[in-house]
Amino acid sequence: MTEHTGASSGSIDRSRIVTVPNALSVLRLALIPVFVWLLLAEEADGWALAILVVSGASDWLDGKLARLLDQSSRLGELLDPAADRLYVVIIPLAFGFREILPWWLIGVILARDVLLFATAPLLRSRGHLALPTLYIGKAATFALMSAFPWLLAGQLDSVVGTVAYPIGWAFLIWGVGMYLWTFLLYWYQTILVVLAPRIA
Repeated sequence: MTEHTGASSGSIDRSRIVTVPNALSVLRLALIPVFVWLLLAEEADGWALAILVVSGASDWLDGKLARLLDQSSRLGELLDPAADRLYVVIIPLAFGFREILPWWLIGVILARDVLLFATAPLLRSRGHLALPTLYIGKAATFALMSAFPWLLAGQLDSVVGTVAYPIGWAFLIWGVGMYLWTFLLYWYQTILVVLAPRIA
C-alpha cells in the first residue's frame, strides 16, 4: 500500500506512531511490571486479575480499532505481537513463583519460544525475515491469554475460584497443545525454506 504523502491523499500512512491502537499496546506493555508487582510483591490477586482482564480487552480492542479507524501502522504490527510474547513469557514465570503453575509446564512454554527464535538465522540465510503467521498460532495465543486470568481467578477462596480453576486449566491445556503443534509446523516450514533451491 502506498504511504500517505499529502493531506489530500486517501491512503493510510502506515508510518504513523501516535494512534489509538498503538496507545493501547503501549498501555499493555506498561501494565506488565504493575501486574508482576501486584502478584508477587503485594499478592493482591484481585487487582492482578483486573490487570489481566484489562490487558486482554485492550488486546482485542486495539486490533478492532485499527481496522475501524484505519489506523494500522508498522509500529502497531511490532508492538502488538511484542506485548503478546512478553505476556506469554512473564505471566507463566510469575505464576511459577506463586506456585500457580508447575515449573516443568512453564519450561515447555518458554522452550517453545526459544526454539522458534532459533529459526530466525536460518530464515534470514535464505532471504526471509519471518514465516507467515498461522491461524492456529493466533488461536494458541488466545487460549493461553484466556487461561491466565481464569487460573488466577481460581486462586480466590470462593465459589468463583472453584469454578474458574478447571476452566483455566482447560484453556491452558488447549493452548499449550496448539502452541506445540505450531512449533512443529513452523520448524517444518523452516526446513522446507532452507532445503528449497535458491532462485538465481
